[in-house]
Amino acid sequence: MRSTARTQLALGVALVLVAVGCSSPGPPTHLPPDPTGLFPARVDASAIDTRWPIKHVVFIVKENRSFDNMFGRFPGANGATVGWDHGTPRPLTPAVDETPHDLLHTYAAGISSIDGGRMDGFAQTANSNRYAYTSFLPTAIPNYWSWASSYVLADNFFASALGPSFPNHLFTIAATSGGTNENPQQPLEQVAALNREGFSKSWGCDIGSAGFVVVQDSEGNDEKVPPCFDFTTEGDLLSAAGVPWAYYAATNTENGYIWSAYSAIGRYRNDPTLWNQHIFPVDRVVPDIRRGLLPPVTWITPTHDLSDHPEHSMCLGENWTTRVVDAIMKSPMWKDTAIFITWDDWGGFYDHVPPRRIDPFGLGIRVPLLVISPYAKPGWIDHTEGEFSSVLRFIEDNWGLTPLTYRDRLSHDLSYDFDFAQGPAPPDPLPLRTCTASPDPSPIAG
Repeated sequence: MRSTARTQLALGVALVLVAVGCSSPGPPTHLPPDPTGLFPARVDASAIDTRWPIKHVVFIVKENRSFDNMFGRFPGANGATVGWDHGTPRPLTPAVDETPHDLLHTYAAGISSIDGGRMDGFAQTANSNRYAYTSFLPTAIPNYWSWASSYVLADNFFASALGPSFPNHLFTIAATSGGTNENPQQPLEQVAALNREGFSKSWGCDIGSAGFVVVQDSEGNDEKVPPCFDFTTEGDLLSAAGVPWAYYAATNTENGYIWSAYSAIGRYRNDPTLWNQHIFPVDRVVPDIRRGLLPPVTWITPTHDLSDHPEHSMCLGENWTTRVVDAIMKSPMWKDTAIFITWDDWGGFYDHVPPRRIDPFGLGIRVPLLVISPYAKPGWIDHTEGEFSSVLRFIEDNWGLTPLTYRDRLSHDLSYDFDFAQGPAPPDPLPLRTCTASPDPSPIAG
């Protein structure tokens, strides 16, 4: 690495560590239910100058799958069908459609899984022992497999943070986690009280007075702060440049609201006007695509039951993703769209590639990235290292924005996944599947 890059990296780490100083206390209780009668303003995306022929970027973030768990069997990719369990080889058995239990995937679990680069410490609990060493057959995820075969599959792409969902979702909008590697914590009785009132669990500014997240301060010490930050996001850069954007997520009355990253950005969550301009119910995303309402840049996170998260059906989650992609393909926006689909963290599932340690927060364990576009290189496997900040860098370079942090500044922009000299490929919508729960063939290892 050149000396200037090293300097940028060191400065970037310092900026991330002091980001906790930008946190602002959230309101002591929940906010009113999200409005459902508002829509993104209709905009002519083609009228906004871009570097490439891409006028729409759609960034879909799903849940808790490692690369080897999803695509370890994919031909030509750097996958694995045999893992290592504390020095012992262990075949990856066929993954099941519905894993009945969540697997351990905290920051500490990530450190143990990596095990100094040996990548053999994934069996940390009974549930992890049973399900971590599994990999999907192509027939179990046929549409994901089809997109990987027809468009671009990245096999050297990593979660931004070595930790669970909250820090990684922040990285997808800001190239920083605000100094945290963990999920916020909230008393169970407080969650139950909100549920009785019809509100879902929050990890953002409306978490409640007893909620907190642990961050590292500028001295590297742990500090408990409200999960309500004020750092600059990609949405701020877009707005300053006059580029409309939207973020679709579960509302605060739906399970999955924890992944609504802008709920942890105080100036959005605490300002109903700003919130209503950019944050929309994910249940409306397909109708909005059909109405031609998606702005130039759109983030999409699903409700919990359609997220691919363990305890939920991969078939149902894949069908949801297919509905979104098919709607784009059947719309006029397909001709100039780039769709990026990834999973927010490894979810406790085995992966054999050690992530580089580039700062106190990551990289995290490897996850898949699919790039779907009429300009995507057909059948291309991308071996270049990337992370969530790489998608932000693509957005920044396409619309001429300045990077947010050292992470996106040093990232490649994924333009090598496209061939803009080729004629745009026609749409290829895929059928939905009939979903039934799969049997569990996974043996309980000793």
